[in-house]
Amino acid sequence: MEAVLVALVGLAMVGGLVALVLRRRAQVGGASAAVSQPDGRSAGAFGPTGLGTRIRALFARGQAAPWAELEDLLVRADVGPEAARSLVERVRARAAADGDPAALVREEVRAALGPAEPLRLPEGRLGVVLVVGVNGSGKTTTIGKLAWRLAREGRRVAVANADTFRAAAAEQLATWAERAGVQLVAQQRGADPGAVVFDAVTSARARGVDALLIDTAGRLHTKRPLMDELAKLRRVVEKAGAAVDETLLVLDAQTGQNGIAQARAFTEAVAVTGVVLTKTDGSARGGVVLSVRAGLGVPIRFVGVGEGPEDLLPFDPAAFAERLLA
Repeated sequence: MEAVLVALVGLAMVGGLVALVLRRRAQVGGASAAVSQPDGRSAGAFGPTGLGTRIRALFARGQAAPWAELEDLLVRADVGPEAARSLVERVRARAAADGDPAALVREEVRAALGPAEPLRLPEGRLGVVLVVGVNGSGKTTTIGKLAWRLAREGRRVAVANADTFRAAAAEQLATWAERAGVQLVAQQRGADPGAVVFDAVTSARARGVDALLIDTAGRLHTKRPLMDELAKLRRVVEKAGAAVDETLLVLDAQTGQNGIAQARAFTEAVAVTGVVLTKTDGSARGGVVLSVRAGLGVPIRFVGVGEGPEDLLPFDPAAFAERLLA
């Protein structure tokens, strides 16, 4: 009888362990699936613009030449003068008396933004993402959120702190690394950023890491030494036996047209491959998306829509055009 009881207890324990493992797998699988599922916020968390309604009202007045006013509406939505002028020219060339002008603008916005372009990381070798941007743009937070996202997709991820002169950067990145469950590579404050990057690449290759995200200094874009330093880091990555696969520029969407000047300065230094627009849940106007895309020819890779680790989402151009012209 005692032997039977022992056996039953043993079976119960095994069953409990199996159930626990299955639940854990379901949780991990659910988190991974949630990362890849479309999210309505992928257009950004920009507030309603009423732009579509205003465009329809403008054309309903029956003006012979409403084009200057249409351009003004777009500029006030932070589209930017050049992008607005180009958009109006294309709309004017296709305009029909009985068509929906807002729908036509929506189509041209989608065409200008192009298709969604996800982050491109290699398979079978270390992928390196250099993340650049001015202080205060949300750069380090973006790295933490991206690390969390990539880790939930099943990748082995490491983050490196090459912003060695800002004490808060090291602390913030360490917090995010722990939160995302990824490796952190850092040195003492004031260390040579190039040495940090070299060690990070070497360590990541030795450990079989899939993706290395590098945080960089973010002093004002008007200071040339910063741009020279960023270009140097790219060369250091190559010297360590890897390659920079993506260079993401983090822009605060609330800076509006000033963000274009930042983007151009960084692009000249490090060949930016994509933009992350942060703080779209603040006071930003959605037209800045068109300004960035038209002014740089650089796709928007991600949008920041909140403070949580899951609040960095792949940008959806089609959903954005719908929201902008709602």
